[in-house]
Amino acid sequence: MLPPLKVVRAGLRRTTEALAAELARPGSVTPPWSALEWQLAAVAAAVHGMSPLLCRRCVWRNPSWQSFLTDQREHVEHRHRRIDTLLQHIDAGARARGIALVALKGSALHALGIYAPGDRPMADIDLLVRAEDAAPAIALLQELGYVESFAGWKHRVFRPAAGAPFAGLGEHRDTPVNIELHTRIQERLPVTAVDITARIRPSQPRPGLNPYPSSGALMNHLLLHAAGNLCNRSLRLLHLHDIALLSARLSADDWNVLWDEHADAPWYALPPLLLTARYYPDAIAADVLARLATCCPTLLRMASRRQTLTRVSSSDLWLHALHGIEWSRSVGELGRYLGQRIRPTQEANQERTDMLRTQLWLQQGSNWTGLSHGRRILAWLTRPVPRMDTMFAVRAALEGPARAP
Repeated sequence: MLPPLKVVRAGLRRTTEALAAELARPGSVTPPWSALEWQLAAVAAAVHGMSPLLCRRCVWRNPSWQSFLTDQREHVEHRHRRIDTLLQHIDAGARARGIALVALKGSALHALGIYAPGDRPMADIDLLVRAEDAAPAIALLQELGYVESFAGWKHRVFRPAAGAPFAGLGEHRDTPVNIELHTRIQERLPVTAVDITARIRPSQPRPGLNPYPSSGALMNHLLLHAAGNLCNRSLRLLHLHDIALLSARLSADDWNVLWDEHADAPWYALPPLLLTARYYPDAIAADVLARLATCCPTLLRMASRRQTLTRVSSSDLWLHALHGIEWSRSVGELGRYLGQRIRPTQEANQERTDMLRTQLWLQQGSNWTGLSHGRRILAWLTRPVPRMDTMFAVRAALEGPARAP
């Protein structure tokens, strides 16, 4: 039987913040945690993608904890080799077909040597392709044994024809490697799309896998992606760690990539950078933050200065009915946001249906997914509702096979 959810929520907050501090500045004394708190620490480490990184940095004296971290790093390293081999096949196939692709986010960070194999988990492979090359790119993925899982406004998701997701806590070497195919790089913040595709595409792409045009372009994508996750309260500590490590390599010219004379100012970049600076105090230059503050909407800027990792991530156990409302930039956008929360669009309903069909954590442990939208609103108004993704991880740690401390 699970402990009271208030106890779980407090434990997740406490362990998440302690692990974030330890990852950024390792060497603190071993916390005097209970057995439950050590299990919740494993939940926090898993949902934030920091287990393999902590394996190399955290020296807390708890044998079960260290065993969990070591096990997770081994799974991530094994999975990295699978992903690297798959990327090589994609590169060769794209070259043969004359298709130019950009390997995004985690793949690009590994290619730059920012992470060693086994350090950083990758849930999937993200690829950017021109819309006119999407059909041959899909044919290539099908030749590699992939089938389309679903198509959304942001990307199309492909999964291996064989294989099933791992139902336990954290990373597993045998988890299928999905591929997300993008023709645009964009995020809805919260209802209006911010599109930075032009800054991400190489000016002279070659057939095969291409890098970002610059480290500044990669940073731009990391910041927009983190902003989208902040808006949806699904940020991971791994996102902040990516930003902190990459920022150490950026020159002033690299930061200038965020400002494009043909596009809107990067108003979305300040919140993820403020949160990064909160946990990595020396990572972001003060002049970068000051410049970005001038183009960030006032209410969003004020709200961002008070945020913590727990409050904008899966570590906050409760669902928030109006998550991301502070990202609205006008009265009109606020009205659209509220309207869509009351009456979801057909596209949002289809996205929910696709998630229910494809995401294991939505298929177990609760009847929440089967409720009508009206009944879900009533639940939000009358009682705290736990997040299903977080509860899936909590159950895996407390009730599943003994892989967590």
